[in-house]
Parts: sequence; structure tokens; C-alpha cells
Amino acid sequence: MKTFIALFLTVAAGSAFAANDAQTARTGVPFDVAKTISISDTSQACGVVQAEMAYEDSKGVRHVATYLVEGGGCCTG
Repeated sequence: MKTFIALFLTVAAGSAFAANDAQTARTGVPFDVAKTISISDTSQACGVVQAEMAYEDSKGVRHVATYLVEGGGCCTG
């Protein structure tokens, strides 16, 4: 879970996403998230997988962001 949060924050800090349609992250562009609506559950996935986050920006416009994250289902032990 810590890996998921760290990777998500890394992507969120340096990425921006276009309105209404899912788009791939672009680094170096400001990221405006006022309210998170949903985030993909990758806890059972193994390896690097695509995830989505639905959110509203500071103007109330809904967006869907796609990004890569390491799933949490590969842990042994």
C-alpha cells in the first residue's frame, strides 16, 4: 500500500490530465485535484499496471487520469 501511495503521489505531483476523457499523464504540468472521486483498486494486481483516478478540479470539472502503478499483489511473505 505504501508503494501505491508513493507512486501515485509521484505521478500526481508531476502530471496533468485532460477533462472528461481518460488521458495519459504528462510530466512537468501542474496537477489540480480538489476532490478525489475514485481510484482503481490495484491491491491484487502483480507488477506494473495501469490505474485510473476520477477527480474534480478546483473549478468542479470532472476528469479521469490514467497512470502506471505497481500493484500490491506480488508480495511474498
